[in-house]
Amino acid sequence: MPGIVIDTSGSPYTRLKPVPIENVKLQDEFWASRLDTLLNVTLPTQYKLLEETGRIDNFRRAAGKAKGSFRGLYFNDSDVYKWVEAASFALAYRRDPRVEELTDRVVAEIAAAQDEDGYLNTYFTFERKRERWSNLRDMHEMYCAGHLFQAAVARRRTLGKRDLLAAAVRFADHIYEVFGPGRREGVDGHPEVEMALVELY
Repeated sequence: MPGIVIDTSGSPYTRLKPVPIENVKLQDEFWASRLDTLLNVTLPTQYKLLEETGRIDNFRRAAGKAKGSFRGLYFNDSDVYKWVEAASFALAYRRDPRVEELTDRVVAEIAAAQDEDGYLNTYFTFERKRERWSNLRDMHEMYCAGHLFQAAVARRRTLGKRDLLAAAVRFADHIYEVFGPGRREGVDGHPEVEMALVELY
C-alpha cells in the first residue's frame, strides 16, 4: 500500500498528483536536520510527557493492567493517537529502532484497552461505561475515534503494520452498530471523525 494520504491520482480534476511518502527522501540541510530533531528529541520527549501525564496509563488502566483513576481531560486519548501518527510518518522517512519500539509498545497498550464490543475510549471505562455516547456534542468520543483511525491508517501506510488498524476497524464497526437509521442518531460536536472515516475507508 503506497503511503499516500488520499489518492487522487485517478481524478480528472486534480492538477497535482500525490507522491507516496516512501518516495520522498529528506537529505537537504534544512529538512533533514528537522527530521533528526523530530526523531531524536521531539518524539522521545513527547512520549515521556504522555507517560508523565498519565495518558498511556489510562490505556493500561482500561486494560486492567494499572490501578487508579483516569488522569487528565476526557479527550486525552487523542494526544496518544496523534503521537502514534506523527511517529509513523517520521519513521516512514527514516527508520529509528528506538522510536519504532516506543511506538510498538504504545500501540500494544492501545489495543489491549479495547473492549470486547470494539469500543475504545479510556475515559468511558469502568465507572463511566454507562455514559458512553450520551453527550456527542461535548465529550469528544467521535473526535478521539477519528484520531485513532488516522493514526492506524498512517501506521499501516508508512510501516505496513496492521495491529492498530485492526483495533480501528473494530471500533468503526462498533460505531456502525450503534449509530444510523433505525439505531441511535446524533451529531458530533467536534469535527474529526468524518475525515478519518474517509481515510479508513
